[in-house]
Amino acid sequence: MAKLQSLDPHTPMFAQFREKTGPIVLANTFFVPKESTESFLPLFRRQAEFMKAQPGFVSLQMHKGTADSQLLMNVAVWESTEALATAFGSPEFQRMAAEFPDDIVSYPHIFEQIDV
Repeated sequence: MAKLQSLDPHTPMFAQFREKTGPIVLANTFFVPKESTESFLPLFRRQAEFMKAQPGFVSLQMHKGTADSQLLMNVAVWESTEALATAFGSPEFQRMAAEFPDDIVSYPHIFEQIDV
């Protein structure tokens, strides 16, 4: 199973689930060692297909770091934190998450848009 680490140690993702807001963006950066990339991507694609079918899902994109980086970043838009928390907490999603190799590290964080 991948290790979950907080991008912001003062505000872990599970604390963010308590914030009732939306729409939101889940930015999840994964450290994926080169030897695990081939096993990681099919598992992630299965998870993505599951999430796309969940209520409140809007969109998803996966990005790969340049210059031989070992980082991948999932950017997913959801209607609300409640919708994401429900999908994330589902037994089916948790079973899929448990299949990730142990050497993967995940840094999820929830954001909301601001005006600049």
